[in-house]
Amino acid sequence: MVNQAEKVKQVITPSELLVHWQGHRSLTRKVIEAFPEEEFFKYSIGGMRPFSEMVMELLGIAVPALKEIVSGETVALNEKFEHENKKANLLQLWDEATEEINVYWPKIGLDRFHDSIKTFGQYEGTVQSSIFYFIDNEIHHRGQGYVYLRSLGIEPPMFWERQGV
Repeated sequence: MVNQAEKVKQVITPSELLVHWQGHRSLTRKVIEAFPEEEFFKYSIGGMRPFSEMVMELLGIAVPALKEIVSGETVALNEKFEHENKKANLLQLWDEATEEINVYWPKIGLDRFHDSIKTFGQYEGTVQSSIFYFIDNEIHHRGQGYVYLRSLGIEPPMFWERQGV
């Protein structure tokens, strides 16, 4: 629970930001679920990557970058995950990452959010700006997923449905 002094000093608390991010992750999960199996891995429009590759990018950023923020140890960006062309396998990785975010998040002290960092040894910013990027990047790719779903004749989940699955 957020105390009153913390609320007065901040526009948004770390716990509120986590709820916001996890809401986006919940919605992205619904978008993944909406894809037919084959199209999830193969469908593309206008030279964009299949949605599965976008999802792997998101998986490659979220937890590894949070671990890096917490530990200070630089890691290489890895956007390839073994999935055997099964959507269920990427959904499992997504769910595992969602839980890991909940584990690492509280290890970021309130005093750290304005610290300068360089995620993956190459992307400079602050802890806060990096987290905003993780969220923005997910929204961007989810938007591409919406275009794919609509072009396949599938109604995507409503963009405001950011509660748990």
